[in-house]
Amino acid sequence: MKLVVLISGNGSNLQALIHAQQAGRLQGEIAAVISNRDDAYGLQRASEAGIATRVISGKDYADRAAYDTALGDAIAALGAELIVMAGFMRILTPEFVQRFAGRMLNIHPSLLPKYQGMHTHQRALEAGDTQHGASVHFVTEELDGGPVILQAKVPVFAEDDAASLALRVQTQEHCIYPLVVSWFCRGRLRMQDGRAWLDDQPLPAAGYASDDDDVVIQNYLQAE
Repeated sequence: MKLVVLISGNGSNLQALIHAQQAGRLQGEIAAVISNRDDAYGLQRASEAGIATRVISGKDYADRAAYDTALGDAIAALGAELIVMAGFMRILTPEFVQRFAGRMLNIHPSLLPKYQGMHTHQRALEAGDTQHGASVHFVTEELDGGPVILQAKVPVFAEDDAASLALRVQTQEHCIYPLVVSWFCRGRLRMQDGRAWLDDQPLPAAGYASDDDDVVIQNYLQAE
């Protein structure tokens, strides 16, 4: 299965996907990496892995609709069956989301539905949360509001600041995102009737095995 990864910056989740592909765990091929910024370090990561790259800058288009049309046409021309958002810092138009409905994944650094949007780690600290984490979800027209597929939880320690908490969450992101992508590439995962389905079973609101992520992740890492 061909997939396109959309990035805007460092691309650490892209690197996790590249590693999974190289290890034979992704069950898919990253056909291209597209960025809206020409200085995104993730473009270098992709080039070093022999993956095609392209920059489609918002500066070259009159409005969001024109940009999203061009982006969608580029993705379609690649024959991509899945779009993986990996730190792509643009809000997509409803028309774009509808065009690729059920074929777009995103990872968000919070335990959704908590802390949609930005500054999730600081918000978790300010709320006094004892747990934080990351969520992989299907993309819908609601920002960070699509059905959750899988979450990973991390503890919040008294000495944490936003940076230390972000690093702990990111470690888990690098495990769960390739896992979910592999589920989709294997034909096990789909979105139907506004819900995520895995192995023909609807997933609960918090996603698959929300209390046993460590077991899920370890089984995935040890596979093949």
